Amino acid sequence: MTTDTSAPQLPPESRSRGLIRSSDRAVLSTAMTGDGWPYGSLVMTACDHAARPLLLISELAEHTKNLATDTRASLLFDGTAGLDSPLTGARVTVMGRLTPTKDAALTARYVARHPDAEMYLGFADFRVFEMTVDRAHIVAGFGAIHWIDAPDLLFDITVHEDLAAAESDVVDHMNQDHADAIQLYATKLLGLEAGDWKMTGVDPEGLDLRDGGRTGRVTFENPVGDAEAARSILVRMVKAARQ
Repeated sequence: MTTDTSAPQLPPESRSRGLIRSSDRAVLSTAMTGDGWPYGSLVMTACDHAARPLLLISELAEHTKNLATDTRASLLFDGTAGLDSPLTGARVTVMGRLTPTKDAALTARYVARHPDAEMYLGFADFRVFEMTVDRAHIVAGFGAIHWIDAPDLLFDITVHEDLAAAESDVVDHMNQDHADAIQLYATKLLGLEAGDWKMTGVDPEGLDLRDGGRTGRVTFENPVGDAEAARSILVRMVKAARQ
C-alpha cells in the first residue's frame, strides 16, 4: 500500500481521484442567480466509491439558491497545504452538475466522514447533493497540467459493488474490534500523531481515517472488490505497520 495519494509518478486521473478521496473540504463555485457572477464558498465534502463528490448543504445558503437555477458547479480540491512552495503541489478542479440525492448509503457515507453533520439531517432545509461529473482539471506543478474526462477520472465500480454493500459492516467491525490496528495505520503507515483515530470509510482504492479535525487516507496497492478482499489487505497492512 502507499500513503502518498499525490505521488508525481501516478497517472493524472489517479492522482486527481486520490486528492478528491483524501480531501474533506473544497471551494464550491456556482453562478449567482440573476447576474451570473461566479460565487465561491467553502464546503465540506465526501465522495462515493467512484469518487463523485458529495456535499451536505442548506437550501438557505447562497450557493444552493444558485444551484436551484443552474446546477452547473465546480469544486476545487487543494492538496498544497504544508508545502514550502504551494504552487508545486496538486490541486484539481472538478466540474459537473450538483443535484440532491436521497440515497441513504451516500448520506451515511457523508456522515461517517463528517460525524457532526448528523445533527443537520434533522433540519428540513439540509440535503445531500451529489455531483454528476463532466470533467476535471489538475494542476500539479510545472508541466503537470491535464484535462480529464469523467470516464477516466471516475473509478469503475462495476466489479466492486459488493464492497459498497459491505462497507458499513467493515468500518463498524474495525472501529469496534480492531481500534489498535487503526492507530497503527495512522501512526506507522501515514506518520501521523497518535490520537483517537477512527475508520470512516473503505472504498476499492483505500480507506479513510479521522481524529477530530484531522484526516488521513491509506491507498491500497491494488483495488479490492468485496469484504473478504478488504479484510485480507487490512490484515496485511497491520503486519506491515508492525514491522
